[in-house]
Amino acid sequence: MEKTERSCTLLVHFDKGSLAMVNEIKEALEGNDIPLKIDALKKAIKLLLNGETLPQLFITIVRYVLPSEDHTIQKLLLLYLEIISKTDASGRVLPEMILICQNLRNNLQHPNEYIRGVTLRFLCRISENEILEPLMPSVVTCVNHRHPFVRRNALLAISAISRLPHGEHLLPDAADLVEKLVETEADASARRNAFVMLCNCAQDRAVAFLLSHADQVSGWSGLLQMAVLDLIRKVCRTNPALKGRYMNIIISLLSSPNSEVVYECAGTLVSLSSAPTAVRAAANTYCQLLASQSDNNVRLIVLDRLDELRVAHRAVLVEVVMDVVRVLSTPDLDIRRKVISIVLELLTLKNVEEVVLFLKKEVLKTQIPAAAGGEDLDKSGEYRLVLVQAIHTCTMEFPEVASSVAYALMDFLGDSDVKSGANVINFLREIIETNPKLRASIIQRLTDTFFQIHHPIICTRALWLLGEYSLSLSEVQSALETIKQCLGDLPLFTITEEIEIANVQMQPEATASSSIAVSARKPVILADGTYATQTAATETALLKPLVSPKSLSATLHLRSLILSGDFFVAAVLANTLTKLVLRLEEVQPSKTEVNKVTTGVLLIMVSLLQLGTSSVLSKQMDGSSYDKIVLCIKLLCNTGGDEVRKLLLKSCHESFAVYLAEKQTRENEEIKAKSQDSYAQPDDLIDFYHLKSRKGMSQLEIEDEVQDDLKRATGDFTNDSEDASKLNRILQLTGFSDPVYAEAYVTVHHYDIVLDVTIINRTKDTLQNLCLELATMGDLKLVDRPQNYTLAPETSKQIKANIKVSSTETGIIFGNIVYDTSNGIDRTVVVLNDIHIDIMDYLSPASCPDFAFRNMWAEFEWENKVAVNTTITDEKEYLEHIAESTNMKCLTTPSQLEGDCGYLAANLYAKSIFGEDALVNLSVEKQADGKLSGYIRIRSKTQGIALSLGDKITIKQKGSS
Repeated sequence: MEKTERSCTLLVHFDKGSLAMVNEIKEALEGNDIPLKIDALKKAIKLLLNGETLPQLFITIVRYVLPSEDHTIQKLLLLYLEIISKTDASGRVLPEMILICQNLRNNLQHPNEYIRGVTLRFLCRISENEILEPLMPSVVTCVNHRHPFVRRNALLAISAISRLPHGEHLLPDAADLVEKLVETEADASARRNAFVMLCNCAQDRAVAFLLSHADQVSGWSGLLQMAVLDLIRKVCRTNPALKGRYMNIIISLLSSPNSEVVYECAGTLVSLSSAPTAVRAAANTYCQLLASQSDNNVRLIVLDRLDELRVAHRAVLVEVVMDVVRVLSTPDLDIRRKVISIVLELLTLKNVEEVVLFLKKEVLKTQIPAAAGGEDLDKSGEYRLVLVQAIHTCTMEFPEVASSVAYALMDFLGDSDVKSGANVINFLREIIETNPKLRASIIQRLTDTFFQIHHPIICTRALWLLGEYSLSLSEVQSALETIKQCLGDLPLFTITEEIEIANVQMQPEATASSSIAVSARKPVILADGTYATQTAATETALLKPLVSPKSLSATLHLRSLILSGDFFVAAVLANTLTKLVLRLEEVQPSKTEVNKVTTGVLLIMVSLLQLGTSSVLSKQMDGSSYDKIVLCIKLLCNTGGDEVRKLLLKSCHESFAVYLAEKQTRENEEIKAKSQDSYAQPDDLIDFYHLKSRKGMSQLEIEDEVQDDLKRATGDFTNDSEDASKLNRILQLTGFSDPVYAEAYVTVHHYDIVLDVTIINRTKDTLQNLCLELATMGDLKLVDRPQNYTLAPETSKQIKANIKVSSTETGIIFGNIVYDTSNGIDRTVVVLNDIHIDIMDYLSPASCPDFAFRNMWAEFEWENKVAVNTTITDEKEYLEHIAESTNMKCLTTPSQLEGDCGYLAANLYAKSIFGEDALVNLSVEKQADGKLSGYIRIRSKTQGIALSLGDKITIKQKGSS
């Protein structure tokens, strides 16, 4: 007789027991101490759940536990009876179960309601006919018990017994009995159980009862209404033509005071009908739930349902987009992100202005302090960043609304939250390029708000905008005047001050009181992948001896950035001033005015060079910034040539236009790739492999296919590529000279690692108590407990080991094989080779915006720096090799990698299955001998990714041998 697997209703971890523990349990069960007896019974149940049989305890439990009146003991006794085997090998009920039946009958007639109820619940998990048959009269009697707890569980027992294969013989009139109870039962839970029993065992009667009481459904309890919805879905799934009969019932339940019923009702409505009226009613219901529910988890679930509706019925969801966007009033950031992602997919020409206006109001609210009813300062910056990104997306898709938000967002350029300001300035760059009509007004507004900017990243991008898009005479003059006011009076320092500072540096004891305080600097990554130095200096200490009081209020930010040692800002300033002067030459007819402005700009650049090469600051100007400023001076002195002039005035703008075009193309490709994800539809044709046409095939090809089919059917079909990949994952754990040979096949399934270990006994002896002992290093955790095996001479054994993975980190699995020889004297230990888990199994290429990459680069603490050491001589080929070896995506666009200058800088990005980010910046330069030199910097939030990815790059970077 074929043995069937038993169903499992309990799973409790417990260490393997011993004979001594069983004896202790037996003694405790035979005693009179109730707490000890309860504890012993719990241990016995745990041992049984872990595979122990414990046949010696049955008689003890029957004699000493069965008669007990304690409720806890009775509950545990029922768990024990559920776990033990009640049949023999042939499937017949054991004779000792007769004693158990008598006890169950007594419990069903017990005066205590609790004992009756738990016994009835226990019968729901019993399927043996011999045990249930003598108990049926007592079960039927409990249906009419005075207490609802007993009636409730009695109906559950009748429902479970009726669903058994022989249930109709045990309870032939169960449907008639329960149908009467549905009409008369007063308890809500008991009535629901009765109705569910009818739905499962007599569906026609349940449908007749529902239709006869259709006008009363809205007044029923929430439990019964949920059962009604389940019945409607089941009936309509079987016979879709009956949907119209139940629509009125579903619509009446939409006004139920029970939110769970309303949620299920909306889902049922959409599953039964795709009509716009039904979808609109479901969408409105979900929006009402979003407004009425305070639980964030409930809101997230409802938002998921709305998102599903958006995919299938976008035109209907567009009508309720404003109801959805009002959920942004909740303070939870996850909900806000989810709402914005849904709303951005529902934008149309009709609703985009209203949505953008609402988002604009939300942005303004983030400036209001929490005491005045605004946002919490700790959360407002992150929420503002999300809002700015959403508005950016709206304006890119619908440029006509840009004018309504651009000016309001520019107020955040001087915000303390750098992320928001950087996002706004990026938004302005794209708006100016894609909306020529707004350029003049945005430039004018930017010159008015430039005084508020104090962060170097935002300042450099604002300077670039002023230099690139100030085209008219008034715009150029206004930009020049604004920059001069923000820079302040020249010179930036005097010779006397330099001598005084040098004297102070010669006196160490006076350094603390009189030296210029310069704070610590940390490296930041620039747009081209190179490094600059970001210096946060104490403004008052720097400005006090170097800035006159009359210009202090107007020149605080730009001047302080330069005086703090940020010479990259100085180089961008020189570049911007040069562009403005060159454009002034084109629009200013007076050469005298042009020469006058040129002289002033040259004086500023010379002052910058003088400051960078002096001893006033603790650091000297870097060579790159120095060369850029010198080049600008040469160009203004008419020694730079037309090529440099063309580069500044035309090539920069053309490169930015190409960058935006590539970005838009990349985004469109990603959207197109997502939309092309194929899903099987219910009405799709089914392709039967064996019925496909073989017209046009030769007889030899047909015979080959028939042979392949036979191999697939018998399991003999193999794929050479699959075999090769499997062989690559087989690791040798022991040596060929060891008495026990072991090898493992490693399979990685996201969060799980499965080791199929093959152990071969190469000796002539029987190995007893053979145990595979494994241990892990890193974020790995063993799941299975090691077991002992007996291995005959020259035989093999397959052992599986499951390991859980919790983070992206290169883990190590090591261990031993321990066994006893047949003489039982020696205990032999064979040490296994280590198994290294590859980090590449958890990383996949991903993309992110440039500003997000820079923000993560600045935030992440762990950095690993790997020197370039490769035989590859081409920069682009090396970049492709690193990207392929590390499963990372190059974020640097192809246009930025064009040309052959002997230098390359690129950013790579990947994401792990655990949601961890991996950032890589590659900077290489070709030397005179043709070899590549440079560094690869890796940053991550955790140490494991940085170290593991660095090791991987070190091994793989040399290229193919």
